[in-house]
Amino acid sequence: MEYSDLILSRESIRNYDPDRPVSKEILEKILNAGRIAPSACNLQPYRFLVISSSQVLEKVRASYNKVWFKEAPHILVILGLKDQAWKRSYDGYNSIETDVAIAMTHIILAAENEGVCTCWIEAYNPAILREALNIKDNQVIFGITPLGYSKPGFRKALNKQRKSLGDIVEFL
Repeated sequence: MEYSDLILSRESIRNYDPDRPVSKEILEKILNAGRIAPSACNLQPYRFLVISSSQVLEKVRASYNKVWFKEAPHILVILGLKDQAWKRSYDGYNSIETDVAIAMTHIILAAENEGVCTCWIEAYNPAILREALNIKDNQVIFGITPLGYSKPGFRKALNKQRKSLGDIVEFL
């Protein structure tokens, strides 16, 4: 898909077909986009957890109580390893949030390119996720997204309301 078409067609989808899982080959293609994403000093301080087993999905789904979320055949949890991220020496800035956001964006765009729906979620309960996935203390949950195909007959709204370039760009 042409890149400009890809970014214009991408939407956060809240409609998943529970009976249509994504193949491992497609999942790996999508995750590889996150793997090759840029990160500060190429440290790649993140981990991608793809939940597909019904037992673990049930535990993870308890972290976000929406019907459409519970229907997705896969859920991706992206973890940041704050202690492994680049730190700026003079003020201690840690690049973890930027690094993880870039990786997640690559993943979401790659999913769109493969016809796989996503919805970047931050309103989950981190305590439930930490327990369900036995997440270590040095790992920070930075986001989750369902991965799956929409139900038959679903059509994207393609109704992006965004500020104009004039509202957000300043040329100096």
